[in-house]
Amino acid sequence: MSGYNSLATFYDLLTGDISYQSRADYFERLIKRYNPNAGLLLDLACGTGSLSVELAKKGFDVIAVDGSCEMLTELLKKKIETGLDILPLCQDMPELDLYGTIEAAVCALDSLNHITDEKLVKKTIERVALFTEPGGVFVFDVNTQYKHREVLGNNVFVYDYDEVYCVWQNSYDPQTDIVNMELDLFENVDGAYFRSSENIAERAYSDAFWRETLTEYGFGEIHCFHEDSFDPPREDSQRVVYAAVKK
Repeated sequence: MSGYNSLATFYDLLTGDISYQSRADYFERLIKRYNPNAGLLLDLACGTGSLSVELAKKGFDVIAVDGSCEMLTELLKKKIETGLDILPLCQDMPELDLYGTIEAAVCALDSLNHITDEKLVKKTIERVALFTEPGGVFVFDVNTQYKHREVLGNNVFVYDYDEVYCVWQNSYDPQTDIVNMELDLFENVDGAYFRSSENIAERAYSDAFWRETLTEYGFGEIHCFHEDSFDPPREDSQRVVYAAVKK
């Protein structure tokens, strides 16, 4: 797994096309479909907390966990601005350690793909299951093998904003379904550019892997959907969403 230390300051700008309100609406519908009374919620790998804020606005009691202190600093700014009661914890996903049980958990924006070691993915699911009450629901989205192969691949993406210029270069390994991403960030400070870099990797896992792992650690009812919908996955789905209910 890699942190987003240099990226934290510009993360919200670079992901500006994401509607966190719409995502929160969708996640709330999923959670309430399988656990109507869920209140205490874990936002795992919360990043800068944009989704945490929207879920808290909906009445969930949110525990926001991320492994990057820099990301959580951005979350704290939002917490102060909104006055919302969000509990931030700095923890890596496989080391999740809560004070008690939760009734729902979400893990958004392909965060689980960033764990490229299969054993650590399993450990993460195990930790989420440990703290999830019976009947609790775990909702997460992941990038698919199709997206890694056909979309991310060995491509280069460029983002040009007044505040920052970002070059994102991918390197894809078809044997492991791992995409290595090199991000060069050029921050504009009064016309002078300062460079920083991030190296990030994502691994795509099969549907069978997710179902077997969820089942192994006590999730019984498992559903999978195309993108942010209630439709079944397609062959060309770039992202799928799982909703799993703890036995």
